[in-house]
Formats: sequence, C-alpha cells, structure tokens
Amino acid sequence: MSAFLTKIKAKIFTWNLLEEQVEEWKANGETIVFTNGCFDILHYGHLHYLSEARSLGQHLIVGINSAASVKRLKGPHRPINDEATRLHLLAALLCIDALVVFEEDTPLKLIELVVPDILVKGGDWQAHQIVGSDIVLANGGKVMSLPFIEGYSTTNIEQKIKNS
Repeated sequence: MSAFLTKIKAKIFTWNLLEEQVEEWKANGETIVFTNGCFDILHYGHLHYLSEARSLGQHLIVGINSAASVKRLKGPHRPINDEATRLHLLAALLCIDALVVFEEDTPLKLIELVVPDILVKGGDWQAHQIVGSDIVLANGGKVMSLPFIEGYSTTNIEQKIKNS
C-alpha cells in the first residue's frame, strides 16, 4: 500500500478510536468542528462547505451516513457510491481530520460521543433545528449553518445524468 493511501486510511476511525482521538485533541485545548452527511457524489459544493467548516477550528470530524442509512433517507436508488468509496474520497481531502460511519438516520449518538466545540450543517438550517445542537450548546459550544453554493447538489447531478 502506498504511503498516501496509508495516510488516507488513517483518517477513517471506529467509534472507539475516535473517542480516544477526541480526548487527546480536547486535552491539548484544540477546537473540534463536527459535521455530517451522505456525501454520495462528491462535488464542489461539498468541498467548499467542508473547507469552510474546517476553517472554524483545528480539527474537522465528519460523520458519514452508512449505505443503509442513505438508502432509508434518500430512497432505494441511493447511495450511488458505496460506503468505502465515499469514505476514501472524503479522507483524501486535506480539510478533514477524521471520518466515522454512523448507522442511524441522524448523527445524534455520534454527537453525544464527540461533543464538538462547533457543530455545523449546510443550508438554511436554524441552529435549533440541527440535530445535536442542544448538546453542543449545553456544553458551551457553537452551532452554525453554513451556506450552500447554489447549483451544486448530488440530486442535481443525478438528474442531469438521468436526463442525458
């Protein structure tokens, strides 16, 4: 395995290993940012959003929906890319420090584990609508909604492919 692929794989955590890593970062006083999503077809909107999220702290953790979770949320035709592909593509991004898969439809249990300093979502979400916002706010953290880049979405890409 190449050194680069080894570095990519090192960003993919189990829940137990992530908990240990988070404890270390927190002990060093480092700011942890958390977001989540399906990230089915990686596009410029994702890259912009994730780099904006990363700019808010020293470490960005991304929770990624499992294939079963994506299917429940998006329908039987999704995910388009399998879990390993989605994980490895995201892990190759410099702005992401840790990735972890969650099986549930929301990342609530993962947010309870991490208790990030900053919780972010994209779009028009109000802070109180973001899953886990109560946990983060109760622990002195911030909750933010970052704007989407118009015209970039997996759904739009999927429709464009279908209409071709």
